[in-house]
Amino acid sequence: MPSRPESPPVVHTLANGVRSVVLPLPHLPTAAVSVFVRSGSQHETARQNGISHFVEHMAFKGTHTRDCQRINLDAERLGADVNAHTDKDHTAFHMQGLAEHAGPFVHMLADIVRHGSFPAAELERERQVILQEFAEDEDDALSTSFKLFDKLCYGDHPVARPVIGNRRNIERFSREEVLEYVQARYGARNVVVGVAGAVEAAFGDMPAGEPNEVPPPDYRGGLAVRRVPGYSQAHVVLGFPIPSLTEDHQAALLGAAVFGEGMSSPLLDEIRERRGLVYHAGCSADVAALCGQFVVEASMAPEHLDEFFVEVMRLLRAHAESVAPEALERARNQIVVRGLRAQERSAQRVEAAVQDLCAFGRVRSREELRDQLLTVDTEAVRQAFGRLLGAGASVAIAGKLPRGCEERVRARVGLR
Repeated sequence: MPSRPESPPVVHTLANGVRSVVLPLPHLPTAAVSVFVRSGSQHETARQNGISHFVEHMAFKGTHTRDCQRINLDAERLGADVNAHTDKDHTAFHMQGLAEHAGPFVHMLADIVRHGSFPAAELERERQVILQEFAEDEDDALSTSFKLFDKLCYGDHPVARPVIGNRRNIERFSREEVLEYVQARYGARNVVVGVAGAVEAAFGDMPAGEPNEVPPPDYRGGLAVRRVPGYSQAHVVLGFPIPSLTEDHQAALLGAAVFGEGMSSPLLDEIRERRGLVYHAGCSADVAALCGQFVVEASMAPEHLDEFFVEVMRLLRAHAESVAPEALERARNQIVVRGLRAQERSAQRVEAAVQDLCAFGRVRSREELRDQLLTVDTEAVRQAFGRLLGAGASVAIAGKLPRGCEERVRARVGLR
């Protein structure tokens, strides 16, 4: 995998526990600066579900020294893009612009993360925005199937809770609840700053707090269906447990690419191109620090559900019998190229480095990642398919569903 030599990441930990990771990219005229807080939906109680996402929205609505309009103007007068996102294991705040402005970006993001004032009037306005986002998500059959899928996989464990939360919580969250949650969760020991610039002055006096830790979930499995009015299609999420990021997950990662990445993969070639059973299908290995999921997703006409499950299970069982060397070669090269393309985008590099730092305490090199893939042979991938099939499936279907489909799906997938 030829690549230009570049300086290694520089990791530094402040006395209070804030960590920074600097990725020197001198050939780029732009810089991506991000602040990651280990506080997401998996850190919430059932009553708090959705509050991390609520905090993300409110962080830009004012600080002790700047109102919402000033926050936007300060960034945009430098030509910077400002964004944020919430996931199950973190909330992140981003700025991207000219490399010479990386230092000011750190300070502006520090102000947003550390000094949010959460004005009451803005909170009520933003509540309505989030409720509209929730309504759109609730009406989306594909999103519904993924939420059902996570619940099937992990039951009442917080990792199964949706990032957006539920309507009742969104309608109820008070300014006091939001402030209490931020005070409890936004401690220095849960913060990682990905940046090229000064960090100490912006985060050095942040209270340390306690690390936000969550035990890993137990896998369950099963079937869930939900009819969503107004849809003419059925949306399927079929999956199995695989090792987490800190475990030996490379064979499962390659297995997902073997099975369903690219038009020549068995999933796309057999199910979509040759049989025309779906208009969309894909396969991925969703690997996080606590757990991993091998996920097949597809959208189709309801009358194709039975044949879809017959053929997909046939293909999965075939891969538990043997994996062709050329299929593994294709998958490995696709993952390598995907990784190289991600390396070309500074924001994605920062996010990957922060994920490594949180999971491993260090940033893995491209060479290490490549070597891990090279050690996986066809037998290891074949065994990975056998293990996931042996663990049992989780199947979620949402949209327009034919009568009696539940029992037929159970029989075809091997669920009780």
